Amino acid sequence: MQIEVFSDKNITADERTQNWVKATVEVTLERHLEDLTRVIVHATDENGGKAGTKDKRCKMEARPKGHQPILVSHDADTLTEAVQGAATKLEHKLEHLFGKLRGKHASKLPIEGFEEQEPKENVDALLEEEFLEKEQAALNS
Repeated sequence: MQIEVFSDKNITADERTQNWVKATVEVTLERHLEDLTRVIVHATDENGGKAGTKDKRCKMEARPKGHQPILVSHDADTLTEAVQGAATKLEHKLEHLFGKLRGKHASKLPIEGFEEQEPKENVDALLEEEFLEKEQAALNS
């Protein structure tokens, strides 16, 4: 899985910050890493250089294999809180998506305690074979 990190001019996205963002995403989404092709992270400062509450925004887009992209956003006072919040939201959305998919596949699995039935053709063939064996045994006696 590939993780791309982008930021606007008001947020310093040096190598250390990018590595931290990538590590946060990997740790938070570790259960789903095999199911994703890419995660794109956009960090912005909504107020520019001015101070303000909840002015840091982190948008994350995940690309699940074979599915439409999933986008989340989180606003916070600091970049750390924004990234962690967006990663958590994304993990919840992915869990919901893959949980629904697992639920569909699980419903097709046999229920414990119930034997899987033979197809009708196999049952008919076995009954016919058993009938012929008994008939042959009766003729031989």
